[in-house]
Amino acid sequence: MRLEEYRPKSQLVIRTTTVDKPRYPVIDAHNHLTDPFGGSWDRKPLHQLIDVLDEARIVHYVDLDGGWSESILQLHLDLFKAKAPDRFSVFGGIDWGKWAELGNRFPEWAAHRLRMQKSWGADGIKIWKNFGLTVRDHKRKLVPVNDPRLTPLWETAAELAMPVLIHVADPVAFFEPIDERNERWEELNRHPEWSFYGPQYPAFHKIIHDFHDLVKSHPNTIFVGAHVGGYAENLDWVGKMLDDCPNYYVDIAARIGELGRQPYSARRFFIQYQDRVLFGSDFGPEISMYRTMYRFLETDDEYFDYGSGETPEQGRWRIYGIYLPDEVLKKVYYENAARVILNRSIYLSVDGTKTLERGRTK
Repeated sequence: MRLEEYRPKSQLVIRTTTVDKPRYPVIDAHNHLTDPFGGSWDRKPLHQLIDVLDEARIVHYVDLDGGWSESILQLHLDLFKAKAPDRFSVFGGIDWGKWAELGNRFPEWAAHRLRMQKSWGADGIKIWKNFGLTVRDHKRKLVPVNDPRLTPLWETAAELAMPVLIHVADPVAFFEPIDERNERWEELNRHPEWSFYGPQYPAFHKIIHDFHDLVKSHPNTIFVGAHVGGYAENLDWVGKMLDDCPNYYVDIAARIGELGRQPYSARRFFIQYQDRVLFGSDFGPEISMYRTMYRFLETDDEYFDYGSGETPEQGRWRIYGIYLPDEVLKKVYYENAARVILNRSIYLSVDGTKTLERGRTK
């Protein structure tokens, strides 16, 4: 029998809790509305999308796809934010390919484009993982995450009060040889393009330490580290960066597979940094994945699947719920994102529905 044919059935007799609705309203601070993540919702009627979000009790949805290009940004601002501003935020992004053309003028040009995107209605900036991995300047040199030449970009984001949601590196196993010791061997064999092992790429720890330096060097800029700051495998390290950088937050998008296999550490992390953690899914508006995340956050269920596939997508393990206290759930589900991403206050009505105050907070 080959490994890919091995699908063991657990014989554990344990409780299964179904969480159809989260205990509190949710702001999804990290998600997408176009392929390859959640289907092309920009080609479907808006009411269908809102129906899905209502079913999952998602009261506000942060769409990061404007980071792909300014044309997608403008399209999504028109299709989503303009039509339902209380339900959607849309982030812009940077065209790194322009560096080769503009040379030393690129950083100021990027800052100018950020101002332009803000004027169109962009709520923040999304930085994809190619930054630090493959982005090169006009001399074909790899641009490190903490490159000081980009100071105008980060300072402009601070001036405009635009949070920077930034994905650096990837799971640590993606930077290791694809061999019998790699815990994500199956995932990397399905997606060999996700491997960053080899001399053509910087080491994982080089990227993550440069990221720490970037965030600490720009204390007036709000940074949100996507995917638990790119290092969900080491929550002590993430916690130290949060301690060092008051302007830093993390989201949990696409990382309950990592968090749920270390439930004691994860629960301590969420409680200790309850004001710094944002809910995010990264799977598109997908009901089943939302319910799995709610189960992880709200229950003490044991040894359950973190994905929808027959074989776990990220690795051959199962996860455990971390049964967060109500006061922590409220912050993770909506209060932190309302403050950090939306810059608004938020409150719940008597029947538990959500209302965003239109007045901006300071």
